[in-house]
Amino acid sequence: MAIINHFDKRSGNTYVYESISYWDKEKQQPRSNRTLIGKIDKETGKVVPTDGRGKKRNQVASDKKSKQGPVPIESVKRRFYGATYLFDEISDKLGVTTDLKTCFPDTYKQILSVAYYMILEDHSPLSRFERWDDIHKHPYGKNISSQRSSELFASITEEQKNKYFSLQGRRHA
Repeated sequence: MAIINHFDKRSGNTYVYESISYWDKEKQQPRSNRTLIGKIDKETGKVVPTDGRGKKRNQVASDKKSKQGPVPIESVKRRFYGATYLFDEISDKLGVTTDLKTCFPDTYKQILSVAYYMILEDHSPLSRFERWDDIHKHPYGKNISSQRSSELFASITEEQKNKYFSLQGRRHA
């Protein structure tokens, strides 16, 4: 699923659609279904729900005397989460997340995010984490600058590392 912005030249409005891609077996081509979410307000830049016929959803709902529609989206961002979701499931199953939480209670999410980055972007330096953060969902959910990652690595003690590896050793013995 992706969020698509489309500029309409006739009206001068930018419409926001939810796009779901699928494979058409007959035509042997990728296709997509789009559902209108709303349009972007020119003054505020926020998405305003609309039904596509010039009426706002709230007005349509009040006209039909039905339930209120969905809450408008504040920001639109496209993020990849397949690989990081897989890593989340693997680390939960192997107990990596639990052991990291035990040994590094304040920084375990940062450690997981850096580990995911280093696995997925094996030839890229940590200074490019910001770009990766913009397009991937990860446990920490925020940017970790190069300086912060250096501080993170420096804060890890030998005692914490030994405790983590002993917990993992017991778990897999």
